[in-house]
Amino acid sequence: MGFGIGMFLLLLVLAAIFATKRLKIRRARKMREYFFKQNHGLLLRQLVDKDIAEKMIFSLEELVKATNMFDEARILGGGGHGTVYKGILSNQHAVAIKKSIVVIQKEIDEFINEVAILSQINHRNVVKLFGCCLETEVPLLVYEFIPNGTLYAHLHVESCHKSLPWKDRLRIAFEVACALAYLHSAASTSVVHRDVKTSNILLDDRLTAKVSDFGASRGIAIDQSGVTTGVQGTHGYMDPEYYHTRRLTDKSDVYSYGVMLVELLTRKKPSMYLSSEGVSLVAHFVTLLNQDKLSEILDEQITDEGEDEPKQVAAIAAMCLRMKGEDRPTMRYVEMRLQGLQGSDIYISGMEEQLGDLNGQTCQGGDAGVGDNYRSRQYSMEEEIMLSASLQR
Repeated sequence: MGFGIGMFLLLLVLAAIFATKRLKIRRARKMREYFFKQNHGLLLRQLVDKDIAEKMIFSLEELVKATNMFDEARILGGGGHGTVYKGILSNQHAVAIKKSIVVIQKEIDEFINEVAILSQINHRNVVKLFGCCLETEVPLLVYEFIPNGTLYAHLHVESCHKSLPWKDRLRIAFEVACALAYLHSAASTSVVHRDVKTSNILLDDRLTAKVSDFGASRGIAIDQSGVTTGVQGTHGYMDPEYYHTRRLTDKSDVYSYGVMLVELLTRKKPSMYLSSEGVSLVAHFVTLLNQDKLSEILDEQITDEGEDEPKQVAAIAAMCLRMKGEDRPTMRYVEMRLQGLQGSDIYISGMEEQLGDLNGQTCQGGDAGVGDNYRSRQYSMEEEIMLSASLQR
């Protein structure tokens, strides 16, 4: 009798455990279906090519397996927008998987925004987005795996180690300029990155630069010079004009890029640096440049390696850092100036290589009625003359 009751109770417990497990599985499946439907709708509203959405979708099961259940040992890095894991897909292809840290609508919007922008971009110096998983509240993003970490990590090594050689720094500056020029000018919609900094520049196994993290990016229609929007970016790199006016243009990226050039020249951290007089890195750099005392702030390593090139790059940086956006050069102009410093064997890929990849037309052409709005995306006749004089023959 007692044995029978014991068996009955055991079976009852096992049945309860089984039922609870089935309920959890069913609930998890329903949640995945709900998030997929919600995120899929958000994504479709932003995508130009609706078919892209179907080709880029990964299942949650596949990404959980690829990351060994998001094992901490697979973490590559992270920041304000999420944690990045290394994943190995079933075909043994290595990828980087970005998972949000916090679940708020702002994060959902930014992840969807990043998918919408990167799905339309194809440039060798922009990190490639393979797809996304829509089965979680905040979508998971799947990128090409870039094995060599960030430009920030390579630049700011411990003092006992040698940093990146000057030639690599100059080439990386050129490659980033190519990517930004392409984003600003080679499409029907200009893309403003809005968070250009060394920690958002990845380096592959050949130290080729890849611009990453497009969560804060904004598209600006070709017939607009800019948009008024909330302020986003990183202290030390942010365009002060954009910060005070909330008016975002492609020249905001130009300013941040100029800060990055200063960082490459000085190996000092823009977000943390204060001079003995209590001024920022940019202010100190510009002051010393104007006083012809640039050597006081240049990284000693590039003083030894760079000959006269660092001074010319410093002059380009100063142009990018002008307080008024309209006085700054375009990224196309910066790209061509840096190409001239490296010699004629470097192909200018910023526009010609990728025309049409964003369903695009270039910014040239159109009627006279919108001509003024093109001014920030085309270099002027004056810039053309300066450029032709400075490029090597």
